[in-house]
Amino acid sequence: MEPLTAPLSAFPLREKRAHEICGAGAAVFASAVAGMKSGPVLWISAAHQRERLHPESLAQFCDPSRFVFASGKSHIDLLWMAEEALRSGAAPLVIVELTGEISFTAGRRLQLAAEAGRTLGLFLIPEGAGSNSAETRWRCSPHFDGTDSTLHHWQLIKNKSGTLGGWITRWDEQARRIIVVSKTSERAGSARPPH
Repeated sequence: MEPLTAPLSAFPLREKRAHEICGAGAAVFASAVAGMKSGPVLWISAAHQRERLHPESLAQFCDPSRFVFASGKSHIDLLWMAEEALRSGAAPLVIVELTGEISFTAGRRLQLAAEAGRTLGLFLIPEGAGSNSAETRWRCSPHFDGTDSTLHHWQLIKNKSGTLGGWITRWDEQARRIIVVSKTSERAGSARPPH
């Protein structure tokens, strides 16, 4: 395994920008980003959302006391709260679980707010609900290889500043960083297929 560097050049995420994440592993992606940053984190979700993130589940990534949780009644409320939080700069990381699409205008407003507040915005979106104004968009899902249940598959599916790609990753709790995992055939001790 190698530390996350050149193979995944779009990570760590570009600061003062809004990024989008979809897929079953979106919350893990957002938690890993929080674990690599310092300072308070604002996590915004819909009030009617049944599934909630338990603060203790964040302990493997960072101190759960860094998180402030807020909720809004509607999709419009979530976008408004996100814009205000990004613009204020009170929390260097704002994570928002959205329930609907982001229009181009709303996405542009979020980008401008992140830039003005010098904050990083992460938007957990339903599949296909992203905005063209997002700096990057990631599809994240658990990856099961039969031996390690902590792996995730991260796909960079939109990138304003570079190429796209996919990686198998895992969180290193001790080092507080993401590790890119070698392909199975390249791992130490793995059998090579016969020629």
